[in-house]
Amino acid sequence: MFSRPWGRLRLHRHFSSVAEHISEPFQVCVIGGGHAGCEAAAAAARTGAKTLLLTKSLDNVGELSCNPSIGGVGKGTLVREIDALDGVMAKVADQAGIMFRVLNATKGPAVWGPRAQIDRVLYKRYMKRELRKYNENLRLRAAEVFDLVIDHEQTPESTWGTIKGVRLDTGEVIPCSQVVICTGTFLSGEIHIGSRSFPAGRINEDATVGLSASLRAAGFKLGRLQTGTPARLDKNTIDFSKMERQDGDEVPSPFSFLNTTVPNASNQVSCFMTYTNPTTHQVVKDNMHNSVHIQETKKGPRYCPSLEAKITRFSHKQRHLVWLEPEGYDSNVIYPNGISCSLSEEVQEPMMRTIVGLEKVKMVRPAYGVEYDYVDPRELKSTLETKRITGLFLAGQINGTTGYEEAASQGIVAGINAGLAALGRPAFTLSRAESCIGVLIDDLIIKGAEEPYRMLTSRSEYRLSLRPENADIRLTAKAHEAGAVTESRWKEFSAMQATYNSTIAMLRNYVATPNEWLHLGFLTNMDGIKRSAFDLLRLKYVKTQALQSCIPLIKDVDPRILHKIDVEGWYHPHLVRQEADLKIFHEDESLLLDPNLDYTTVYGLSEAVRERLFIVRPTTIGAAKRMEGMTPTSMVNLLRHAKRTFNRDRAEGRFDHVEFPTESATALAA
Repeated sequence: MFSRPWGRLRLHRHFSSVAEHISEPFQVCVIGGGHAGCEAAAAAARTGAKTLLLTKSLDNVGELSCNPSIGGVGKGTLVREIDALDGVMAKVADQAGIMFRVLNATKGPAVWGPRAQIDRVLYKRYMKRELRKYNENLRLRAAEVFDLVIDHEQTPESTWGTIKGVRLDTGEVIPCSQVVICTGTFLSGEIHIGSRSFPAGRINEDATVGLSASLRAAGFKLGRLQTGTPARLDKNTIDFSKMERQDGDEVPSPFSFLNTTVPNASNQVSCFMTYTNPTTHQVVKDNMHNSVHIQETKKGPRYCPSLEAKITRFSHKQRHLVWLEPEGYDSNVIYPNGISCSLSEEVQEPMMRTIVGLEKVKMVRPAYGVEYDYVDPRELKSTLETKRITGLFLAGQINGTTGYEEAASQGIVAGINAGLAALGRPAFTLSRAESCIGVLIDDLIIKGAEEPYRMLTSRSEYRLSLRPENADIRLTAKAHEAGAVTESRWKEFSAMQATYNSTIAMLRNYVATPNEWLHLGFLTNMDGIKRSAFDLLRLKYVKTQALQSCIPLIKDVDPRILHKIDVEGWYHPHLVRQEADLKIFHEDESLLLDPNLDYTTVYGLSEAVRERLFIVRPTTIGAAKRMEGMTPTSMVNLLRHAKRTFNRDRAEGRFDHVEFPTESATALAA
């Protein structure tokens, strides 16, 4: 339950009196034109909802605020999953990519990381072009949102209010039933360069200030997080001959399942590698005391730390890797990945000139740190709708994440659900057993984010099945059933899946003895056991292409589909063993909890566990198990209480308006 003190009721009267100008109504308003905002707006429009994307500057829609790249280990899987949900990031990255490379290619396919170097100008251009395809349901407008319009009267008792619209800084009110906030680092953002600090979300761009006050007034728990970006360098002042060169893959792997190749496959650029050294580190140490950004009370990204953080945490290391990445075909600017810092501007260039190859480098823009507000993501449902305000969704760095791909992943889920809610249709959720996006969201809403959250393959218990190449098989049908996939995408996917299934059937149906396989050129265990052609794929040296001699029809199958089958066959024995874990997971997720449960009535809970339960308010036993600090004894007592009271509460209608995850099909029986 959320209390409604007199101050909040007064806020309601203030909202009601603001009616200088009521504009055309929309069903969904998306605030912010970054990666989360673009995906949210496109997704809401795909569901059929009338959508408005509001951003301070239309010129900056799809801006790559930091590194000029998309994807990587873990992140590349997110991009593929976004594409499987018919999102825009993968398609735009394929158009704007200028160097493609699969990271971890020498390891198993489950940890491959598709990655592309991106031309900043091309990315923004193609993102706007992609969004214009949704003109029937989507409009873009340059405007600054100052406040939320909330109704406290027609509101469920368990919430603080219901979205009725947004108010711009001009006083204009735009009516809508759903709002998705995707403000990135702009929410009360503050930039730090040495001892200087000033309000901004990005360099030369003002922060968003009004929304923080609105969220605090509603009782949301806000915190502060930090991130940063390195200086930008003049390409003509760098000696690349002293560095190690890295080229892209000879045959690029597109992000989008709709693409067989990329436009710039024959015109890829190169990246270069160099290192910091003890002299570099000493310059940083001598000047760290002048940086207001270096604060123990504010957390920065653990997995993409600043140079100051690297030198402090890993003082034993004599050097740190620096990647020099081009920012575009027509740009002379180089992005030095690995030396993000917030040192004084006059120190940054001398510090970089201690690095091999950068002895004469000139800086075209200084590095800086940025500090911003975020909302405790435990305030969210699995749909990314807030628990306090009906119709309000949050996506991106406002939820404590870092990275374009993490933001876009949340944006597409929030956008789909905002559109579905506006149209009165069932919610769309992804579990951690079926997607990396589900892992990300589950981690956020159950564990919170005390530091910027980055997706890693190691965060998933089921990473052997959550692979980049099978994202469409895992997710596209589910998104289509929800009404979030275009018919053109669905038609192409359906044709692919039919071929995929028929090819696997052919492989399973072709069975031979070890001697027969040996006669065909395939060495298996000489144990007399018959094996199918599909079984042979678990052997490292066997690929479907090699089986054409016994199954000639394989030669007519798209190589991309054969690759999917190769990987599925390779992992199949491991996936069979994983089924037991998945069964337990689904059983736990099918045991429902009342999100409005009064945990003071549950006997045997420790105070620490009870406090966490009140914050998270899990909707399933599985989610409660995954909470940090949950003890076995408390879990037993919670399960006992839930089984005893569930049928009674359901009979009283207490679950009539509860949105449970789609996996929770089984009621918690007494």
